[in-house]
Amino acid sequence: MSGERTMPVAVLIGMMGAGKTRVGKEVAHIMNLPFADADVCIEREVGMSIPEFFEREGEPEFRKVEADLIADMLEDFDGIFSLGGGAPMTPSTRDALADYISRGGRVVYLDADPEEAMERANRGGGRPMLNGDADARWRKLYAERDPVFRKVANVRVRTQGLTPQMAARKVMDMIRERMVHVTGAGIEPYDVCIGEGAMNHLPEVLGDGPVRVALIHTQPVQRHSDHARTLLRQAGYTVSDIVVPDAEAGKTVDVANGVWRRMGDEGFTRSDAIVGLGGGAATDLAGFIAATWMRGIRYVNCPTSLLAMVDASTGGKTGINTEAGKNLVGSFYTPAGVLADMRTLVTLPNDIFIEGLGEVAKSGFIMDPEILQILEDHADELRAFDGATFLDSGLKDVVAELIERTVGVKAYHVSADLKEAGLREFLNYGHTLAHAIEKLEHFRWRHGNAVAVGCVYAAELSHLLGYIDQDLVDYHRSLLGSLGLPTSWSNGSWDDVLALMHKDKKARGNTLRFVVLDGIGHPIHLEDPPADAVEEAFRRIQR
Repeated sequence: MSGERTMPVAVLIGMMGAGKTRVGKEVAHIMNLPFADADVCIEREVGMSIPEFFEREGEPEFRKVEADLIADMLEDFDGIFSLGGGAPMTPSTRDALADYISRGGRVVYLDADPEEAMERANRGGGRPMLNGDADARWRKLYAERDPVFRKVANVRVRTQGLTPQMAARKVMDMIRERMVHVTGAGIEPYDVCIGEGAMNHLPEVLGDGPVRVALIHTQPVQRHSDHARTLLRQAGYTVSDIVVPDAEAGKTVDVANGVWRRMGDEGFTRSDAIVGLGGGAATDLAGFIAATWMRGIRYVNCPTSLLAMVDASTGGKTGINTEAGKNLVGSFYTPAGVLADMRTLVTLPNDIFIEGLGEVAKSGFIMDPEILQILEDHADELRAFDGATFLDSGLKDVVAELIERTVGVKAYHVSADLKEAGLREFLNYGHTLAHAIEKLEHFRWRHGNAVAVGCVYAAELSHLLGYIDQDLVDYHRSLLGSLGLPTSWSNGSWDDVLALMHKDKKARGNTLRFVVLDGIGHPIHLEDPPADAVEEAFRRIQR
């Protein structure tokens, strides 16, 4: 073995006849990577065919040789690696695969149609484990192995009806995905999956329990909801298609009541599920419906805007707006999973993409300076975002990294503080003024734009109170401005703004509370700051 620890790009597991070798070779070819088949490597090592080795040495000795070889390859091979059908049944191999996953590896379970796999396995011959009644043996092994494969793998690809080339494309999309794991006290762990084709995971995240699925979406994302509906119906779910108004107009008690009525009429039970598909408002509403229907049912978010991918869809905050203010009625209720499919960004207008960068930058200011560096380095490209060319441009990987990093910031705070008792409030940097702006603008201002102005306001307040210097305030303005985000607002009176700030969720009684910075990556709580500083900071963002 070499001194430097390397690892495969992906490891394929599955039943005999699932197509691991054929699909693996296709993936390796498309990605210009080496391919290795564990069975071929073993035959080379022992100097005979596997059936011969089985006959001479027996299965226990074969499994020992196999496990040792796999352990070596997981640390000394940098391509696509296919395992024999029974390999994951060996405890030491399962441990080695778990370690590989912990290092960022992808164990892909090729979940083939049993009839197709049995036919291929029988046609291939030379399989000692199928001696005797091959079909009966295959089915018995499948019953034993399938639960183990599902547990071992962190990627599952259904290949029924797919050609090897189609299956390879599906595998390639999935192994290129980025994953953020969200866990913590009071949280049922779930994953945020980021990548092209991430929506294909929908059936596997929903699971076998639900019969009916309410697909809640807005009209502008019809193309993506059509795709989700097809995936759901192919997986055997009964789908109720529920279209809600776009943006904040969809987050009202009247809209929620209409959805509740529809679900009641269609017989939704506690074991059924919801899929929220669209921007941040749609996923907020879908989560609120899921949290309140029969005191909580399973739901999955499929965000289709940058803002929804980095903010609203993750973290378990669900809610609707009222006359009194934004998100004042809601619940903390976590999804079963979040599928941020990069393909949905192709239909995103430039201005809606850019507003999402407000939340991205906020996450850089409060925790991850690398986000700010990426935004600086690619400001011109990000500002010129064009959905039509996005997936074929270098910007795709930049945006994927920004989403992953921003979701990581949110996951860190949510994992430590699901119900916003302290640490999670840091995610509200810039939001105290932002929510007031949104309300006074009757929600005609997009959330991310309001957050950008709110961050400049919070920076001004931080500076006035001596926590940061003028350079950092100026940096807020220059960076946000370079991305095409607003940095000032002058369409409301101070009295109206102050009244709404007192209704902010962070406020306690008559005491205002803010999140401010004492440096990049160092947010702090500010209790009851001097009234003149609070007002002066507002005057400075009016210029």
